[in-house]
Formats: sequence, C-alpha cells, structure tokens
Amino acid sequence: MSTALVTGGSRGIGRAVCLALARAGYDVAFCYSKDEGGARETLRLLEETGAGAQPFLCDVTDESAVKEMFSALLGLEILVNNAGISRSGLIQDTSFAEWKKIFSVNTDGAFLCTRQAVPALLRRGGGCIVNISSIWGETGAACETAYSASKAALIGFTKAAAKELAPSNIRVNCVSPGMIATDMNAVYTKEEREGFVKAQPVAREGAPEEVAAAVVFLAKSRYITGEVLRVNGGALI
Repeated sequence: MSTALVTGGSRGIGRAVCLALARAGYDVAFCYSKDEGGARETLRLLEETGAGAQPFLCDVTDESAVKEMFSALLGLEILVNNAGISRSGLIQDTSFAEWKKIFSVNTDGAFLCTRQAVPALLRRGGGCIVNISSIWGETGAACETAYSASKAALIGFTKAAAKELAPSNIRVNCVSPGMIATDMNAVYTKEEREGFVKAQPVAREGAPEEVAAAVVFLAKSRYITGEVLRVNGGALI
C-alpha cells in the first residue's frame, strides 16, 4: 500500500494535489480543520477516481491531534505539507497573536506533521515529503510580512530536512507557487492580480492543478531532494 497524506485538502491547491496523487496511483488521506463541506466534496471526488480515501478532521497546530491522525495511517509514502493561512496588513497593525497564528499553521504544522511522518517513512525504507511554500517566501511581499516570513522558514526547513533525511532514503522538496487562482488570493482585487501577472512572462494566473502536477513530479523523482520548484509563470526570471 502506498498512501499520500495531504494537509489542508478540502479546497484549492490541497484538493488538486489530492486528486492528482489519486490519479497517479496512490491512496490518499487528507486533513482539514474547519471546511466540512469542502472536505466532503474532496472525498467524493477522490472516491470517483477509485483510489482509497481517508479524511481527517485535524488542526495541524495541535500536537496531540497530529499524533492521533498519523497513528491511523497505513502505508504512508508521501507527505504534502500544504495547510496554510495568510493575512494582509501593515507590520504595525499585525498583532503578535496574528503573527504567531500564521507561523503556527504554516511552519509549526509542517514541522509537527514531518516529525510524525519520519518514523513511518523510516520503517517503510524511504519516502517523500513535499512542502508548499510561496513566491513570497522567496521574495517577500509588502503588507504580508508574517506570511512571507513563515513561508521563507518553510524553505529553510525543507533544505535542512533534506540534508538530514537523505541518508535514510527520504527526499524533502518544496513547491513555490506564484499567483494561483485560489480562495487565498481572492483577497487581492482583480486589478492587483492582473497587474501582477502582466509583469511576468506567462501573463496569467496559474491553476491549482499546475501546482499539483509539480507535487506529483517531485513525488516520483527519486534523485531530487532539497529543491524549490517554482510554479510562477516565470515571475522570478
């Protein structure tokens, strides 16, 4: 049995990753924290593929809940740390509680899930971890300092974990999406999104499925680890 676990799988990039991995031949488990309707839809779509599907109601910032989720998984081969939140606002208007909440989900959640995944992957003899960062983790974004910093930390975590785990045949990589058509980027106005994509070589928003294709590529690429795969329409050329 080969199982992939995707955090934040109830919508957007997470759902697209779930479906892409199912179509690539994996059984798929996914977790969500609030969106029950979205989780039911992801489960329905997964079942249509014929893949094994297992949903979990799990807050990735809750250490006990994460441990419980992993104890119920069988055949783990791939972990995709996708769960994330964002907030727009000036530095001086960002409370410390908001800062810590963003890091708790985006960075701490990836650490907690990775820490639980490693023993299972060691028993299996290897596996793959893919973290979903962001273009803002590479370049920073004004008025999104907490989000940018948390995603930059995830890139550093990816590289360090890749070095540590490579001798155990566990690969760790990162996907860095640009402007993708998701609910998270709906906070930007139409004009702001259009202005961003016009400045890049591929002048359009990306689709969640294009990010998902990058995840599947990394999951199957046995000689790639510690890399940041950009899916951003050439925005950083």
